[in-house]
Amino acid sequence: MKKTVITYWSGSGNTETMAKSVAKGVSENGGEAVLKSVDSASVDLVREADALAFGCPAMGDEVLEEGEMEPFIASLHSADLQGKKLGLFGSYDWGDGQWMRNWVERMKGLGAVVDGNGIIAQLDPNQEALALCYELGKRLAESTG
Repeated sequence: MKKTVITYWSGSGNTETMAKSVAKGVSENGGEAVLKSVDSASVDLVREADALAFGCPAMGDEVLEEGEMEPFIASLHSADLQGKKLGLFGSYDWGDGQWMRNWVERMKGLGAVVDGNGIIAQLDPNQEALALCYELGKRLAESTG
């Protein structure tokens, strides 16, 4: 069974809910889902994964959370991500999703094969957003088979 590592930061629980939906999509479609809050994640775990998903809400002026998630993402290099399938997701309160567009481009620049344009949900993820997260998990599981 191939491993998909889902790493996230969540302040209000919204992004954590999305992460759990991605994990469900992976595990119900033949993959091994490893769900990790960013404070317990490691670059080694990223390197060992067959596929990845990262989740973080928009913070401040549409940026990644700066205390834990940003340093984790900044610690990754192209050797860690080159050719790996990666899904991105997160929630936001205001703005238009610029943080997600920036994040997608950043990860592509490190050689990750980013799935789509990222999944964003305004505040609490609704059923549609959770379904998109589940489908992301399904695609990640299928891409590792």
